[in-house]
Amino acid sequence: MSRIKVSPCNLSGKVSVPPSKSAAHRAIICAALSDGISVIQPVELSNDIKATIECINALGVKTTLDGKTLTVDGSSVFSKKSAVMDCGESGSTLRFMIPVAAAGNINAEFIGHGRLPQRPVGIYLDCLPEKGVDCKTQGGLPLNICGQLESGVYRIPGNVSSQFITGLLLALPILDGDSEIILTSPAQSVGYINMTIDVMKAFGVEVQTLETGWKIRGGQKYIPQNFTVEGDWSQAAFFFTAAALGGKIEIDNLSINSHQGDKACMEIYSQFGADIKENNGNIIIEHNKLKGIEIDATDIPDLVPALAVTAALAEGQTIIKGAARLRIKESDRLKAMADGLSRLGADIKETDDGLIINGVEKLTGGSVEGYNDHRIVMSLATAAVKSDGDIIISDMESINKSYPSFFEDYKKLGGNADVILG
Repeated sequence: MSRIKVSPCNLSGKVSVPPSKSAAHRAIICAALSDGISVIQPVELSNDIKATIECINALGVKTTLDGKTLTVDGSSVFSKKSAVMDCGESGSTLRFMIPVAAAGNINAEFIGHGRLPQRPVGIYLDCLPEKGVDCKTQGGLPLNICGQLESGVYRIPGNVSSQFITGLLLALPILDGDSEIILTSPAQSVGYINMTIDVMKAFGVEVQTLETGWKIRGGQKYIPQNFTVEGDWSQAAFFFTAAALGGKIEIDNLSINSHQGDKACMEIYSQFGADIKENNGNIIIEHNKLKGIEIDATDIPDLVPALAVTAALAEGQTIIKGAARLRIKESDRLKAMADGLSRLGADIKETDDGLIINGVEKLTGGSVEGYNDHRIVMSLATAAVKSDGDIIISDMESINKSYPSFFEDYKKLGGNADVILG
């Protein structure tokens, strides 16, 4: 993989972040389950979205991509009775598609790459066999499933990834009988579950929220739609960091009414001290003096790498907690950020479930590992805004997982970024 050299420079100007990967995954699957043609736009063909498209194709769904417009014809979904589902490195694709394939009574083999084969699927191994689905695995991927998923009551711990709950929510409405998902402990990342319910509603499927979970009426039909994908707050966080550290950035395609959990970055960066305004639907972030804060990352784990960079250059101490699940992402993100920022001169240490960061005035520059993790690479790139020297980051291509045009946008805002081949 190539390395990227980013040089000290403030970022300023206007940018459009990619369409929400989270919303796009959900819309593509809802479209696949609709009997007819849906149009979804804009769609950024990141590696994760490509994996979801390839998985619905494996179920018999026909798709065409013209620029950023994806056409999905779900009229032949489940026409293939066996399928190999290559989920790439996408945890969302894997966890969403397992129950969906089971709802279609598909004999499916799920495979993946990178760290995905080691990421947990255990919740499904606990609940699917008692609902008619045989699961064969050595503990991760490959995972083979067969049998018709049955409706009924699903008891799920609330402290698991919301992706498991989303997978069930997407699949259960097309079964004959009614179902309930009952949480045995409080839910985490509720915003992403609400997003799932919103996207399903846009495709004509209703979910009833209960005190202890959700009720899903069986026999519902997804209805083809023209669906517009909102901007991605998770990706916006990198530009929030860059602007907070030095500069002024306007982001023109974020929904202030979004159910994306990472919309919380508006409030968190304001707590750091950044100047944040809304103007005609656009979000403007401007540098101001930053101070350390306490952050509970339970519902916003994807923001932690960007927040860690901000904290490293904020006056005083920042404590990030509730982020233990970051150890089983594309990399161990707590370790990766502690290692990378330490190499750049930050005062940072890991805890079991987070980071303790004492702010410094400037970073020193240097060479750091990208850990083949898109969020690590993009976060460390923003650190150049307050660095005395160049930062060289490995595994630059990992950004293709979610934001292939990140460094193009970075440079449009005045950033200096040069690829080092080899």
